[in-house]
Amino acid sequence: MHIAIAGNIGAGKTTLTQLLAKHYKIEAQLEDVVDNPYLDDFYNEMERWSFNLQVYFLNSRFRQVVQIRKSGKNIIQDRTIYEDANIFAPNLHAMGLMTNRDFDNYSSLFNLMESTVQAPDLLIYLRSSIPNLVNQIHKRGRDYENSISIDYLSRLNERYEAWIHGYEKGRLLIIDVDHLDFVEKAEDLGEIIEKIDSEINGLF
Repeated sequence: MHIAIAGNIGAGKTTLTQLLAKHYKIEAQLEDVVDNPYLDDFYNEMERWSFNLQVYFLNSRFRQVVQIRKSGKNIIQDRTIYEDANIFAPNLHAMGLMTNRDFDNYSSLFNLMESTVQAPDLLIYLRSSIPNLVNQIHKRGRDYENSISIDYLSRLNERYEAWIHGYEKGRLLIIDVDHLDFVEKAEDLGEIIEKIDSEINGLF
């Protein structure tokens, strides 16, 4: 079984992925942030590095999905291959930070990759307000995220909501995380697990 967690920057995807992997005793596939050679450059000069960054993420996530299906294991994945193509790349293009030529090239590559992979059995979307995202981003203190603007986060949030509204690739669970503290409060994590259990009953 393949579970994937989607959500904006700072929504809590990685933390929840790790907590759920521990609870269900399954493998976690995390987003490649630490070893990503483009992130620092991208946040300092978005227009120059947007295409490089998006292709790197696309390659990384495509590789993950192929490995997940090949492994035959129960796996929970931090962020999906769909988010870059439906949210991040179109947003960069709309903001004038990715050229038409690069965006068309990227979209063509994504469409080819998407045609060869299966969607997750369950997609969990972490819905969050902008103030909550900003608070979480500041709390974790990653240097390269210091330059992220509220306008950028707002644009991403709008695209996330539009994408989720039309998502029909498989089971979908939406969790509003604004008033949940699933790290410090066991009852909040328990509430999320109950919702997931009702969705995946019979899938394990």
